[in-house]
Amino acid sequence: MVTKNQIKLVVSLQQKKYRTQHGLFVVEGVKTVGEILNAGLEPFKLFVDEPQKIENFNEIEVVSKSELKQMSSLSNPNGVLGVFYMPKVKKTDTADWTVALDAVRDPGNLGTIIRLCDWFGIKHLICSMDTVDCYNAKVLQATMGSITRVNVVYTDLLDYLKKTSLPIFGTFMNGDTVYHKKIPKAGIMIMGNEANGISEEIKNLVTEKIAIPQFGSKTTESLNVATATAILLNEIRRG
Repeated sequence: MVTKNQIKLVVSLQQKKYRTQHGLFVVEGVKTVGEILNAGLEPFKLFVDEPQKIENFNEIEVVSKSELKQMSSLSNPNGVLGVFYMPKVKKTDTADWTVALDAVRDPGNLGTIIRLCDWFGIKHLICSMDTVDCYNAKVLQATMGSITRVNVVYTDLLDYLKKTSLPIFGTFMNGDTVYHKKIPKAGIMIMGNEANGISEEIKNLVTEKIAIPQFGSKTTESLNVATATAILLNEIRRG
């Protein structure tokens, strides 16, 4: 039987400070919970409203639909909620491309970018400290399980970039078109904030300014950051 303290703990994990404090995060949905289990992440506790939804794990707790609703961040919980230990952050390598995010704030954008990194085989995603938390519930839903296959690192982005010897690419309206650019085998691709783009201090460290050319109406101000990431990763892998 689920206890009030367990419910309180799960609810608290909707806030970043408690996720960090306990080293735990919450995932909802049969598919996503299953993918995270299959990836080998260690479950702290699995809550289900029907025991057959997730089987063969000692950490399963069968709860009522009303108890699950109390714990869930969804308006309509789908019957499975998993609490997992956060995986240890791995050391990044310089043999391939890395994506770096400068203050990306929208959970859906971050989740989609993590999925894109997984699709294009980008193993490391570096995030500035003011980028949205990758264990935010909306981010996790958008990753569709890709969070288990991409190493997401939060760090002082300015300091990280100052120490690298890799070329640093950034997107700007006045940059060289990416379609005519020689793309190296390894580098760092910086994607900026949804409203303000790449910050001034980071901009000064960019070694290659690139642009995605616009062919349509000039009334469109800019591309969504996740859409731009998809186009750029495609170009990186084409080379």
